[in-house]
Amino acid sequence: MEQSPAAARKGPAAAQEAAARPAAEGEEESDDDGCEGLWALPVERCARRPECDRCSRPQKVCLCPFLPVHPLKVSTCLYIIQHPAEESRVLRTVPLLAACLPQEKCKVLIGRRFSEDRYPELAAVCRNSNTLILYPGAEAANLEETALHPSGPSVIIIIDGTWSQAKDIFYKNSLFRLPKQVQLETNISSQYVIRTQPTNRCLSTLECAATALAIMEKNDAIQETILRPLQALCSFQLQHGAQIHHSKEHLLKNGLYDKPMPKNKRKLRRMELLVNNVKI
Repeated sequence: MEQSPAAARKGPAAAQEAAARPAAEGEEESDDDGCEGLWALPVERCARRPECDRCSRPQKVCLCPFLPVHPLKVSTCLYIIQHPAEESRVLRTVPLLAACLPQEKCKVLIGRRFSEDRYPELAAVCRNSNTLILYPGAEAANLEETALHPSGPSVIIIIDGTWSQAKDIFYKNSLFRLPKQVQLETNISSQYVIRTQPTNRCLSTLECAATALAIMEKNDAIQETILRPLQALCSFQLQHGAQIHHSKEHLLKNGLYDKPMPKNKRKLRRMELLVNNVKI
């Protein structure tokens, strides 16, 4: 076989590679011929499991038997401000919460930024003197004390997301600084054990809503009813291979935290506060 000029310039090894190339290309064509029939095979599309219209769970693991037969009668209206990332989570709790309440008493708005121009209804709600926003902080009042002096049907705004996502939404939307800020002063531990919480006292959105509604409506049965589907969800997941997720606070205090410690000084300081049982 005649050697190409380029191969000759690059030396014997390059010449051998150039000589071998036509044979390799011939083998590749042969492989393509052998796979030719595969391209004609039908592609199976992965169908999404049909979901229950009420609880939004897959029909095979529907939680409707654990929901109230009829939506609960409450005077308090909830506005759930949901971070977009929560919408795609498989084990989210907001659909279960919404399934327990009348549609007009549980409104879900999805997004990160909420301006008065784009959300005039929400802006009007935030300016209402009977509206409360449930977000912990030094300036937040105790919800139980606030509920002792009601001035009419209340609206409670709850942010649904991780703690960092909720913080971002709260501080970067001026509308959410208009309502009175309240918090739950309770020592109850979260029953949402299939998802890691920062501390033992951090509650899921559903648990916050259940506790807040029970306080505002002065009816503990509301809390029990709303928590029932969450308990069923966690029980089912644990029976099918899920593990109990202890809070980050618990893991740090007991030397069980197996992830690398953050290099960011602010995050490291937050972990130190968790270990020392300082409220953050």
